[in-house]
Amino acid sequence: MRKKEKFVFQCQACGCQTPKWMGQCPECGAWDTLTEERLLPSSKSVFGSASRSTRLQIKPVAMDSIELEEAKRIKTGIDEFDRVLGGGIVAGSLILIGGDPGIGKSTLMLQVLSKLSDSGKKTLYISGEESINQIKMRGKRLLSEGSNMFVAAQTDLNTILALAQQEKYEAVVIDSIQTVFNPEASSTPGSVTQIREAAMEFMKLSKEKGIPIFLVGHVTKVGAIAGPRIMEHMVDTVLYFEGDKSHVFRILRSVKNRFGSTNEIGVFEMKTTGLEQVPNPSAVFLSERFPNAPGSVVAASMEGTRPILIEIQGLASSSGFGTPRRTVLGLDHNRVALIISVMEKRLEMNVSGLDIFMNVAGGVKVTEPAADLGIAVALASSFFNRAINDNIVLIGEIGLTGEIRAVAHIESRIKEASKMGFSQCIVPKNSIKQIAKFKDIKIVGISFLKEVIEILF
Repeated sequence: MRKKEKFVFQCQACGCQTPKWMGQCPECGAWDTLTEERLLPSSKSVFGSASRSTRLQIKPVAMDSIELEEAKRIKTGIDEFDRVLGGGIVAGSLILIGGDPGIGKSTLMLQVLSKLSDSGKKTLYISGEESINQIKMRGKRLLSEGSNMFVAAQTDLNTILALAQQEKYEAVVIDSIQTVFNPEASSTPGSVTQIREAAMEFMKLSKEKGIPIFLVGHVTKVGAIAGPRIMEHMVDTVLYFEGDKSHVFRILRSVKNRFGSTNEIGVFEMKTTGLEQVPNPSAVFLSERFPNAPGSVVAASMEGTRPILIEIQGLASSSGFGTPRRTVLGLDHNRVALIISVMEKRLEMNVSGLDIFMNVAGGVKVTEPAADLGIAVALASSFFNRAINDNIVLIGEIGLTGEIRAVAHIESRIKEASKMGFSQCIVPKNSIKQIAKFKDIKIVGISFLKEVIEILF
């Protein structure tokens, strides 16, 4: 007698399964995300299928007896991309790249495969969203046409796996994972079941054959990669491609990396011929800064091992409504609110009733506390309508009592400021002991926010 097929309702945001439909997911709380999907038959348990003798052959290995082999990395020729990956592509790694539509994910992947192809490595680009002719047109515009780079337009999972194993490819790109579907599953492409099955198969392929595989993923409205979070747990590296479409700069950020640091970023500039590396981001982000502008200051931020000078802009204006507005771009909204409260209490500046706008020029996102001092001085500069000296760089974290706390990598930040031609650097007083003597830049140590306001205004 034929078994009756079972159906469940699965959340498209977190993968939670329920026997009946509900308006809100009981696991993640998302609304209207439960869709009906056929329950795939589960495979036999490994304990029931394996014989006793086979199970006894599997033994754990002592940690000190394992011979460690250094991971061989493949250089792509794009230094900014290699930096984010930790020095290059590791063989057999599964890499997920997410970003907003039109941000340049496909462009970046096409350029990476083109560079690998130019160095004699055979690569495969599989697209589920474009035809072969469309890929050719884009490759011609980007000057990314190599005899060792092969392309295919395919969405069937089994066909893609067969194509990836036909030749010995040294890198494979799947663009995008949301378009790949398994015909054995009844759910639609892009659903939780389809994405999970496809990611699992690609993980098996990358580990068994030692092929680096790049999975391109779309981003939801809230900024997370579409699909279940389990996909991010399965892959070795998760990269986010950030940037505003209205700006030419793009930032590649690593949020998970089993083979390197998760704090590195790569900076690119979008041009008509594709993405171009920005080896000196500080010079680019400060190139359009206007001198003697109230509300504009320069702060030193660290992105991994790289110090970057950024321009923080603040604007405090009278509010035309009962509730003052708070608009923050490129900074942590809660951090800005904390600094406003400290300025209100410790400096007795009446800024809480004003409309406040904060922005980091160039579309950069800064979350570290070392930018606190720059935020406070930018707001004070706009509040007093007085510009500060253009040759000053601000570094420091602000506490709730108004004290200026020490930050990490202080010497690297000062070196970057000195290299860019700045003559004065205001830093936490507790960090001065850790700083070597600099000839070209004056270092001023401060302990409280009130001291900074007295020095600059």
